[in-house]
Amino acid sequence: MPRLEVPRPATFVSLTGFMGVGKSRIGRELSRALMLHFIDLDRYIERQTGISIPDIFRHLGEEAFRRMEKEAVRELVKKDYLVLSLGGGTFLDPENRKALLSRGPVVALWASPETILERATRKPGERPLLQVENPLERIRTLLQARAPIYREGHIHVSTDGRKVEEVVEEILAKLWAYAKSRGR
Repeated sequence: MPRLEVPRPATFVSLTGFMGVGKSRIGRELSRALMLHFIDLDRYIERQTGISIPDIFRHLGEEAFRRMEKEAVRELVKKDYLVLSLGGGTFLDPENRKALLSRGPVVALWASPETILERATRKPGERPLLQVENPLERIRTLLQARAPIYREGHIHVSTDGRKVEEVVEEILAKLWAYAKSRGR
């Protein structure tokens, strides 16, 4: 069967950023706009293991989860025609970061700590890292520590107070500019 060539700025895009910035929702819409497959890394790990992320953290610990995450990233960067939504901590691992940055454009999504808290607490118990006395302070501390690493992404977009469609349009424009800068 002849291959259908669809004009796109990239055939592999990953989305990084803190929890609650919109990676999954925006990733799903971005994949539609680019006519690519969509994989949410956390859902992928849950399907592979048959265990929810909160239960992995609760029963096996964060270290076990990070090993599973690293294995999944190693597997998925070999795929093509994919928008990959990463977990908030995935890009922090140097091995994951190197593989993702060399594979294709990495889009870092940003939001204020207040927006993150509002979004991340919509489903109580779903965010193990926020099961603390002062979740807003925890978000600020973690975001400040992680920001320099998220800044290594190729493209940066704020999701604060914006519609998904508007964010996707900005990402698409920046992906085309990125592709052009790379001679594509």
